[in-house]
Amino acid sequence: MKQIRKDHAPDKAPPASAARRIPSVDRLLSNTTAAPLIETFGRSSLADAIRADLARIRAGEVEAGDGETILARCEAALKAERSPSLKPVFNLTGTVLHTNLGRALLPRSAARAVEAVMVQATNLEFDLATGARGERDDHVEGLIRKLTGAEAAIVVNNNAAAVLLVLNALAMRREVVVSRGELVEIGGSFRVPDVMVRAGCRLVEVGTTNRTHLRDFAEAIGPRTGLVMKVHPSNYAIEGFTAQPDPKALHALCGERGVPLAEDLGSGSLIDLAAHGLPPEPTVSEALSRADVVTFSGDKLLGAVQCGIIAGRKDVLARIRKSPLKRALRVDKMTYAALEAVLRLYLHPETLRDELPTLRLLTRKRAVIAAQAERLAPAVAERLSGHAVVAVAECVSQIGSGALPVETLPSAAFVLTPVGKGKRGAGGRCRQLAERLRQLPVPVIGRINEDTVILDLRTLEDETGFLSSLSTLRQ
Repeated sequence: MKQIRKDHAPDKAPPASAARRIPSVDRLLSNTTAAPLIETFGRSSLADAIRADLARIRAGEVEAGDGETILARCEAALKAERSPSLKPVFNLTGTVLHTNLGRALLPRSAARAVEAVMVQATNLEFDLATGARGERDDHVEGLIRKLTGAEAAIVVNNNAAAVLLVLNALAMRREVVVSRGELVEIGGSFRVPDVMVRAGCRLVEVGTTNRTHLRDFAEAIGPRTGLVMKVHPSNYAIEGFTAQPDPKALHALCGERGVPLAEDLGSGSLIDLAAHGLPPEPTVSEALSRADVVTFSGDKLLGAVQCGIIAGRKDVLARIRKSPLKRALRVDKMTYAALEAVLRLYLHPETLRDELPTLRLLTRKRAVIAAQAERLAPAVAERLSGHAVVAVAECVSQIGSGALPVETLPSAAFVLTPVGKGKRGAGGRCRQLAERLRQLPVPVIGRINEDTVILDLRTLEDETGFLSSLSTLRQ
């Protein structure tokens, strides 16, 4: 029997008669419904969206419908295409300085400072007194020196860049001595040993994971040593049978051998956190008393914008400034404007807690958060009716994934137990509820714990916006 070859057209492709009824692009563009879309999105963009939708119709992916239906789909597609990818969210995860959610919130004064320099020319590298070219670090170096006691300071685009620049400038093609217990990995598989390789350095490990002594450093420092480096355990902790050399003794040893000592603080606090009832963390000033150069972040405990700060001895930083990498890692005028505004808040310690969002959120009392939860619970339960049962419970917050991650703070939260039955199971319903919360106009990001979704209220300040976003669940 003769085989009859069949065309491999899509199963859902419209028949020839239906295809002939598909309107043309020009006809749709002349539709009265298209006029406001042309004004909003532009004629060429709407025409492209129409062509894409007609192609989907011909492929059988969507029903043709009338002209208004096609244009409605095009409008939705164009709105989605032009919706900002980077958008505000409610961080109710319980991690105050959440790396994936942008870390520190800027104070209003910093936002205004950024806006002011965004829309017009500035004196970024221009000396207004002399009319000559200036140095961009001058805008913040004086403040950093005043607040930390450093002799000089450099700003780059993040702390990883600060570490890379220090290693490259001070120890390229030379050895860097580090305690084996401090060869850390931070987010995104970023490892200190890998950074050293990229910086052109040779790593020399001393001591063991849990115990390193001064004699280990003394034996390792030699003619090829370019730098001794200390890495503060800001994202891990080693407990039990441990030992580290006295920091000042190590600094003295490095001074005797003529080798600079660098300390990477990671988070880098400018104030005594213990004085505010928070877990203690070494300050930049303390680190500078035992090291020649210190690196730290601007957007963690400092509470400013993403950047890395290098502070220390003037002669050491002069060498770092000469590195070609410095230009590659420099920051823009918006970063300097935000950082300067935040640093100025530290000049008024009496109002710092109220003005700096990071410190304000970290120091909120559990009683205050619990009272907020009880007050908002009825409104939240009403908006989540049919989706989840709402309860208030105690919980603990985390300071930050890269800043004191093992320390917790007492807090309060909404515990959402999804309602409904089906094959999804409790875990599936939790994931579905979390997804719906992420799809709100202002997404709400919580965390899943066993068979519930937890919304930690430590960082919730915009109550009106939060309830307004939740209201769309009922719609």
